[in-house]
Amino acid sequence: MNKVNIPIGCDHAGFELKKYIIETMSGIYNFIDYGTYSNESMDYPDIVHPLARDINNNKYDKGILLCGSGNGVCMTANKYVNVRAALCWNEELAILASQHNDANILCIPARFITKDIVEKMVEKFFSTSFEKGRHLIRVEKIKNILQ
Repeated sequence: MNKVNIPIGCDHAGFELKKYIIETMSGIYNFIDYGTYSNESMDYPDIVHPLARDINNNKYDKGILLCGSGNGVCMTANKYVNVRAALCWNEELAILASQHNDANILCIPARFITKDIVEKMVEKFFSTSFEKGRHLIRVEKIKNILQ
């Protein structure tokens, strides 16, 4: 079975947790690492823009971004019209982001998430399908304001 390609990126605050995700879940997923590659201070938009652009342009279906609070990467990613980045801090939110919002980037607040929770969140985010139905109408309305 072919592993799904998942782009993943972070700033310095998310580096250790990103490294953990890649090390522990690479048997399930093929991670495409957009950086950063150390815990040296850097600006998260430098990582977010290339990853979000690739999601926006359908190079990948879904991705992962991490920073200290998750807010900075989420706000930056959501500047792209076809990106629906969701800030999640537990398993249920990761499920609902995929199921109800068709989220395509999981944003993780690295300073507030434990390793056991992050594995469950990633697994649920990537294994949960979009429910469509009434949710499809709502998701389509997200883009309409920009046109």
